[in-house]
Amino acid sequence: MPAPENKTALIVDDEKRIVDIIAYNLRKEGFTALTATDGEEGLGIALSKKPDIIILDIMMPGLDGFEFVRRLRKKNSAPVIMLTARVEESDVVTGLSLGADDYVTKPFSNKELIARVRANLRRAGDIKPMSKNGEGAIRFGPFEVDASRVIIRKRGDIIDVTHREFELLRFLALSAGTVFSREELLEKVWGYEYFGDVRTVDVTIRRLRQKIEDNPDSPKWVRTRRGVGYYLDTEHEKH
Repeated sequence: MPAPENKTALIVDDEKRIVDIIAYNLRKEGFTALTATDGEEGLGIALSKKPDIIILDIMMPGLDGFEFVRRLRKKNSAPVIMLTARVEESDVVTGLSLGADDYVTKPFSNKELIARVRANLRRAGDIKPMSKNGEGAIRFGPFEVDASRVIIRKRGDIIDVTHREFELLRFLALSAGTVFSREELLEKVWGYEYFGDVRTVDVTIRRLRQKIEDNPDSPKWVRTRRGVGYYLDTEHEKH
């Protein structure tokens, strides 16, 4: 399947063998592949060439993946998939909180990585004006989810969220009260039908709660239905 509109991917990893393999497989799928084997070089390419998506190793000498994303997000909103040989949740939390969109644990299959690339490109292209009632924003409680500007306000103040956190809250708000399993959220928000680690959902929910809830340890808005999944609760406004 050719890549839509010949999308460009940047691969940044200090292991040249991994860079070459990923680039080869992306090109087979119709992507244009840019490559770098250190963080500084990769960041320069990212800011000058503006690729559609970035595949980024976390553990690199010099400029590591975390600092790369921190600097990138000041000027560029392209989806970032982080590669990690470690599975510590702290790595996932750090990467997602800095603005990464996804992560893949090494070793990974080329099929899985291509699926993740396509899913993230698809979701990035889906951020467009929409709302439950055809208006420019969804409003509930003290919140306004403004799809036209891709921002969330709480009592008028803009909350600093990543694109994925925005997408997650928007999706839950469009179906307020409906409980979604982590697998359903992976499919609907991340665009994964088979691939994907459900911990990504838990981490993103946790980060979102820390940003929007008055008490993240006792969330009032983004709630958990034990054994089932997550939902946006707007019913308590009526009591």
